[in-house]
Amino acid sequence: MVFQEVPAPKAEDLGPHEVLLRIKRIGICGSEIHSWHGKHPATFYPVIQGHEYSAIVEAVGADVTVCAPGDPVTARPQLVCGKCNPCKRGQYNVCENLRVQAFQADGAARDFFVVDDDRIVKLPGGMSLDFGAMVEPSAVGAHSTARAGDLRGKNVVVSGAGTIGNLVAQFAIARGAKRVLITDVSDLRLDIARKCGISDTLNVTKMSLKEGVKQIFGDEGFQVGFEVAGVESSIRSLMECIEKGSTIVVVAVFEKDPALSMFYLGEHELTLVGTMMYRHEDYQEAVNMISGGKINLEPLVSNRFSFEDYAKAYNFIDENRATSMKVIIDLDL
Repeated sequence: MVFQEVPAPKAEDLGPHEVLLRIKRIGICGSEIHSWHGKHPATFYPVIQGHEYSAIVEAVGADVTVCAPGDPVTARPQLVCGKCNPCKRGQYNVCENLRVQAFQADGAARDFFVVDDDRIVKLPGGMSLDFGAMVEPSAVGAHSTARAGDLRGKNVVVSGAGTIGNLVAQFAIARGAKRVLITDVSDLRLDIARKCGISDTLNVTKMSLKEGVKQIFGDEGFQVGFEVAGVESSIRSLMECIEKGSTIVVVAVFEKDPALSMFYLGEHELTLVGTMMYRHEDYQEAVNMISGGKINLEPLVSNRFSFEDYAKAYNFIDENRATSMKVIIDLDL
């Protein structure tokens, strides 16, 4: 990890639709830790990290109307072409030429950052800057749960109780799922899940998923699964235990491609769904859900570090994977 002194962007150099941000908080994502170790399959080096962030608007271009200097904001990190077929049909989150800041383009781990106004989302008055930096992972929860279709009246299993899995489970509850079970190997993460309002939890090192599903759901079983652990045994268990004819949404990034059972996929007529990041409406929904009290972020913030201690934060996460949740870089420290 390298720190550099660089010239600050100037307000007079902004394009008509550009916004100059003073970065305030940066959330560290597990995918960035993968990149740090050289294990993320789609990271280009060298790269400036930071894609979960909140900021205060410093200056705006001549044609910007979505925000004004002094506004607290966040912004999507997606750079899209707008010309490919996915973009033309509104699926720019899977743009054929997608570049994600912090992975294929430079991110927000800096004092000042310039973004286009079409990616800006204003934060409501009173929302903490910590929560603003967590809109990005919350939007993942919003988008991935929408990918599963109507959850109302369905039983749901979320495999993996890290930050993203926690938020997926919270969004499943908010979308009207009948009952949501979240699983993990860490009692601490499961305790945090309960503090966030996810009452049904299962440590799969102490009881198998099959037994846990029977205990929680009885003969009803579950009809939707979310794989957020990124572990082969996790997705195989979901495919084995889910009700036939059901849907599994794969949210996690796997360091190594898993070997899946084509028997369960085919003979049980399962629908295996991919999900990629989010779109603008997911960011807006995440802000609304957080500000409306339907998504509880408070128990998720576990640690904070100064900007100068960025490398210490990464090492801390490596050494405390079982006990750390959302680690925040606080540029006010």
